[in-house]
Amino acid sequence: MLDGLIFDVDGTLWDSTDLVAKAWNYVLETETNLPADVTGDLLKTLFGKPMDEICLKIFKGIPVSEHPRLGDICFQKENQLLYQEPVPLYPQILETFQELSTRCPLFIVSNCQKGYIEALLDTTPLKPYITGHLCYGDTNCQKDVTIRRLMKQYNLKKVFYVGDTQGDADACQKADVPFILADYGFGNTPAPAYRIAEPKELLTLPIWD
Repeated sequence: MLDGLIFDVDGTLWDSTDLVAKAWNYVLETETNLPADVTGDLLKTLFGKPMDEICLKIFKGIPVSEHPRLGDICFQKENQLLYQEPVPLYPQILETFQELSTRCPLFIVSNCQKGYIEALLDTTPLKPYITGHLCYGDTNCQKDVTIRRLMKQYNLKKVFYVGDTQGDADACQKADVPFILADYGFGNTPAPAYRIAEPKELLTLPIWD
């Protein structure tokens, strides 16, 4: 029996890239001399990476010592915008979670800042179906470490992780957790344990045998 399913957020549960781009462009305009040219498509190639790596890309040319301050402003703006302009879940996510939650506990682990997962749970109908969550902003660690910490916190022994990027797959390999690829998301990986073309396929995978 599974102890739980752990989910990524961006590219797995929703696509917030256009809204997040607005937050980063706001900071580029107000805090730097760099062009405010961040797009949702660019962020799709960066989401899933640790925050310091994203800052290196977005704030290229700005001293690294400034990145934490600028990043914090970005993350605060993101969280603010998520409440002002709620992002819709991908199709099938809600009804799939309603069914999944009757089979095992559901969790979220993401490389996001504090407040981001909370914004997702506050602005979508998913909150009743999520047992727990942890993020980079909580642990300041790579995703594999965050996954293992959540597993320890909830005494999870047998889980699968559902994500959409090679970074997710790499984290799962390091954490010794099997990876399910959401093919509808932002990335790809050559050899996941399973792959799904749409969320409801989680209900019919052989992980329930």
